[in-house]
Amino acid sequence: RTFPIPEEHRQAIAEMFLLTAKPVMYVANVDESGLGGNAFVDKVRAHALTDGAEVVVVCAAIEAEIAQLDEADKKAFLDDLKLKEPGLNRVILAGYRLLGLQTYFTVGPKETRAWTIHVGDTAPQAAGVIHTDFEKGFIRAEVIAYPDYIAGKGEQGAKEAGRLRLEGKEYVMHEGDVVHFRFNV
Repeated sequence: RTFPIPEEHRQAIAEMFLLTAKPVMYVANVDESGLGGNAFVDKVRAHALTDGAEVVVVCAAIEAEIAQLDEADKKAFLDDLKLKEPGLNRVILAGYRLLGLQTYFTVGPKETRAWTIHVGDTAPQAAGVIHTDFEKGFIRAEVIAYPDYIAGKGEQGAKEAGRLRLEGKEYVMHEGDVVHFRFNV
């Protein structure tokens, strides 16, 4: 992972699917008092730093309790523990960072859906995640940035505020984009 690979060898090495070339995440399971960190977590972090790896600290006992709670109780439970989010969320976000992934959304009257794409994917590539015909017949993407969508209290409010953009084939998708794809097949 940390060994420099010459550019001319990268393709050949990628085709070998070497386990040692895969990104690594260390999940440190601590007791409730160790969530803020401890000497063992510090050692794991130091090792991970030399390995180019991620470290996520969780308390499995707390995660088990959270899994049993409804949404309202989860919020109160996390607030009591002074936690912003469950450990599982942190594990997922770290995994996305390690793998170079991001999320965009499609919104309709019946369904809102999150789609996973690679960081750096263009609008046609993102459309292809939904269906290959969307990528082949891509015309344009109608994009609203997630903060604008929230500030406008939805698609209509964001449109009225002039926050909807028309983007072409070269548009590079951003985390949280809310998108409608126009295509013709």
